[in-house]
Amino acid sequence: MDGTVFGQSFSSLEDVMDIGTMLFQLGKGMLTTGEIFILTLLFSLPLGLLLSFGRMAKNGILRNVTKLYISVMRGTPLMLQLLVVYFAPYYLFGIKISSAYRLLAVIIGFVLNYAAYFAEIYRAGIQSIPLGQYEAAKVLGYSRANTFFRIILPQVIKRILPPVTNEVITLVKDTSLAFVLAVTEMFTIAKQIAAAEKSMMALVAAGIFYYVFNLFVALIMEKIEKKLSYYR
Repeated sequence: MDGTVFGQSFSSLEDVMDIGTMLFQLGKGMLTTGEIFILTLLFSLPLGLLLSFGRMAKNGILRNVTKLYISVMRGTPLMLQLLVVYFAPYYLFGIKISSAYRLLAVIIGFVLNYAAYFAEIYRAGIQSIPLGQYEAAKVLGYSRANTFFRIILPQVIKRILPPVTNEVITLVKDTSLAFVLAVTEMFTIAKQIAAAEKSMMALVAAGIFYYVFNLFVALIMEKIEKKLSYYR
């Protein structure tokens, strides 16, 4: 009787240890996922604003070049763009590609892709502001830079938060595409564990991780949106 009890206890303890190891490995992958997510937002948001300026520029060449760039980045798969960014240094310049470049290539690819989406969101927000506000600011003696950053941009940020939130949530899920360059983020680790253990447990756990991450992001964006809704 005792042996059976001890045997069951030992088996349960072993299962707990296996789950703990799996969660630890997924947690390490989640750090890479978080790094891709944060760095992508850090660089793509300001780059997207610059692209939106180019998209609305009076100079026809700059406007059309920016429009073409945005069209290409939005019209081709992100996975393909990651492969191009990774292999381009070798095929174009003969530069030897190291494994250390993989994560950097992922971040560059994500930044270039998401900046194009953010550019269109910024453009829509900027063009939604009535022209009368620009004229009023000019009468009051504001420079173009002060008019944009002190009057226009705060209103634009308030208006574009819902579509930006959608893109940010999509970004969390898109980080799983880093596997194409053999970057061991969470989804890659989950697939490796599932293949080795012949179990769906790691994939289910990864899905929960993604859901919680997205829930956390959505809550933060909702709080920011409520804070900016100061006229309601």
